[in-house]
Amino acid sequence: MTTLTTSATAAGLGEFIDASPSPFHVCATVAAQLESAGYTRLAEGDQWAALAGRHYVIRGGSIIAWDAGDGNTFRIVGGHTDSPNLRVKQKPGRTSAGIGMVALEPYGGAWLNSWLDRDLGISGRLAYRAGDRVDHVLVHVTEPVIRVPQLAIHLSEDRKGVTLDPQRHLDGIWSLDSDAPDVLEWTAGYAGIDPATVRGWELMTHDVAPSRLIGADDELLSAPRLDNQGTCYAGLRALLDGAPTIPTRVLALFDHEEVGSGSERGAASDFLATIIERIVLARGGSRADYLQAMAGSVCVSGDMAHATHPNYPERHEPLHRVAVNGGPVLKVNQSLRYASDAVGEAIFAVACDAAGVPMQRYTHRADLPCGSTIGPITAARTGLTTIDVGAPQLAMHSARELMGAGDVPMYSAALQAFLSEP
Repeated sequence: MTTLTTSATAAGLGEFIDASPSPFHVCATVAAQLESAGYTRLAEGDQWAALAGRHYVIRGGSIIAWDAGDGNTFRIVGGHTDSPNLRVKQKPGRTSAGIGMVALEPYGGAWLNSWLDRDLGISGRLAYRAGDRVDHVLVHVTEPVIRVPQLAIHLSEDRKGVTLDPQRHLDGIWSLDSDAPDVLEWTAGYAGIDPATVRGWELMTHDVAPSRLIGADDELLSAPRLDNQGTCYAGLRALLDGAPTIPTRVLALFDHEEVGSGSERGAASDFLATIIERIVLARGGSRADYLQAMAGSVCVSGDMAHATHPNYPERHEPLHRVAVNGGPVLKVNQSLRYASDAVGEAIFAVACDAAGVPMQRYTHRADLPCGSTIGPITAARTGLTTIDVGAPQLAMHSARELMGAGDVPMYSAALQAFLSEP
């Protein structure tokens, strides 16, 4: 794999991330690339005729796309569209020390100190009254309009840093002008919506600094939201760059993984199972055909993996070092925080062999709590053989994360090979 190919693919991920500051924008970015490749959007509320070809469905901040094969089985790459961040509260306006503030709260396991002293934009969606119906619009404020300032070291009790209280210490500075519009009014105007018609919102902050290649040889990608847009992008490229196969190739990206997946559009919902069943039924199959299809199908749960940190090597399992630019990572946990079993491990290892990329293995230290993914939830919800994998990264859940540029094409190649297996 050439340096040019590596840099171009990693830069493509950076562009994807910069266009996708919220789960809703991830879906819009994915959908735009799908449409360019000939995919057609379907609505869950419509009747579906025979479903040959390429289609996708969006449910809130989640999206499922598929390229129909001739067989009755499915190869699925799953991931999630959300990332930890600071989100705008329902009543966001307040004043402190004469300064207009935006009330923010953590979403998911955000590494809170990383959000301080950053130039933040606003993104998400606004729901508004449009005549006798409700519509919504996406908003992506690219300008820095919010900042959460650090406490000066001279005011810290021991000058060794501060402990952040998520209720008291995370609100952002908005304006020094007492007559300035509040954040909701301003954001509605930015989106071209009459503020008086806005009735609901899901707004969040994002680092406005663009993604970029760094390092002596541009061998690293510095970007926000690598967890888990690294998988969203790699899975999308795997779907679009691969050839049709006998199994139906599926990309399933879910919202709300960072807060447990328990929503109408999370991995714990009926979204994936319902879409697969409707595909089978639209082809003239029966409920029994659907159950047979599920029994013969396989899902990769893609979520980014912890690379061994050079400053904290003792925080990692010593026999399972994971190298940046070392290739895709198979994740195993004996407490089933990851869904991989022996058969699934072999399936992914074969895919990596077929792609010509190395495969690394990750297990968490036994004396540290291990995070989880959509993998165990998907396996339990659907009965699918599910394999937890990822690409190595550093600074997971920080406002700004780091991964190897070379891992981007290797991850995509492994997922493409997996989707292409019979």
